[in-house]
Amino acid sequence: MTNQNPTDQLRKQIKEVVEELNLSTSVYQILKYPKHNFSVSIPLEKDDGTVENFMAYRTVHSDLLGPGKGGIRFHPDVNQEEVTALSMWMTLKTAILKLPFGGAKGGIIVDPNTLSKRELQQLSRQYVQNIEPVIGPQKDIPAPDVNTDGRVMGWMMDEFFKLRGRNVPGFITGKPPVIGGSEGRVEATGHGVVVNILQAMDKLGMDKEDTKVAIQGFGNVGSVTAQTLYEKGINVVAVADIDAMIYDEDGLNIPEMMDYVEENGSLKGYTTNENSNEIFEVECDIFVPAALENQITKETAPKLTASIVAEAANGPTSGEGDDILAEKGVFVIPDILCNAGGVMVSSFEWMQNDSHDHWAEEVVNERLEKDMAKAFEEVYSMKEDINNNKTMRHAAYYLAVKRLGDAMYARGWVD
Repeated sequence: MTNQNPTDQLRKQIKEVVEELNLSTSVYQILKYPKHNFSVSIPLEKDDGTVENFMAYRTVHSDLLGPGKGGIRFHPDVNQEEVTALSMWMTLKTAILKLPFGGAKGGIIVDPNTLSKRELQQLSRQYVQNIEPVIGPQKDIPAPDVNTDGRVMGWMMDEFFKLRGRNVPGFITGKPPVIGGSEGRVEATGHGVVVNILQAMDKLGMDKEDTKVAIQGFGNVGSVTAQTLYEKGINVVAVADIDAMIYDEDGLNIPEMMDYVEENGSLKGYTTNENSNEIFEVECDIFVPAALENQITKETAPKLTASIVAEAANGPTSGEGDDILAEKGVFVIPDILCNAGGVMVSSFEWMQNDSHDHWAEEVVNERLEKDMAKAFEEVYSMKEDINNNKTMRHAAYYLAVKRLGDAMYARGWVD
């Protein structure tokens, strides 16, 4: 895959929008760099008594609208540049949704599959010990991301409690409900993706019965997206993970596939497997990249047949890939809108913790659907207002940067 620098790409897009909106150049200068980058090395004692050192990061891009908000990922490809870009996307995402948060992100350079359960828990706790000075419910609020989940958040919460000597449940979101997490949080990102897809289908006049979907990635977000589409009667004809691609032009049995992955760890061995990269060549109406960054590139974008691309992952489309999709007239639901269901329900969890309340799952899902549909409509209206030739991504950046600029003016940061 082509590996474009996502941070440079983001800065270029933000600068263009600031200029088009005739905002003060100070707006761009403030958004250009993160508020702080925090990096640490974590020496972990392994089960065999040896010590291995892991680099870890936590970045807050902006606290303009509220405390930093963003996930923690455990992955061997984590690096400072990636974490910075992801924190910038979070700033834009929370602005679009009108959430009381800024943008943040964190990660550890590690393949969690190489660690024992004890080692993984200890690494998670040591990470919190190291970043404790820069996190907190009114400062920077972590959450799950790639290869982290509610269990990891629970370990981190417990460690933070020990360090502070008191309960501070709102310091982290994505926790299991039994210890203050929100109902519906695990499924929130996938559910939000589907809300956006249904809104786009309505705008383009697409019928559920005739629509075919291909999904790249079958982790939490990809599988929940597939399951929700399946339940709504929309045919998912292809799914790929890192090991295999499964295709059936008549539609896949998603619940059966989820059971298989739960038992076997991946799609490998489920019926006849195709190469994962062949997902880009599947005949479909909607393509959902739900894996990692830079998947839709100048090499893969020309192969896509979809009329809608729903970016369930963060930064799945390179700048060159995005240009090709625009030339082809593909309706792209940008990541900062499409996958925002997770941070939206994280905000619900934070509010529940702050008020010592617990909402029923139906309440969470109803509010998620309403607020996500409203956000989609606001971005779509902005697209229509500024220029029909502009993309949804451009409109989303317009909306986010305008709100950030207004907030900077209100706080006296710019004239």
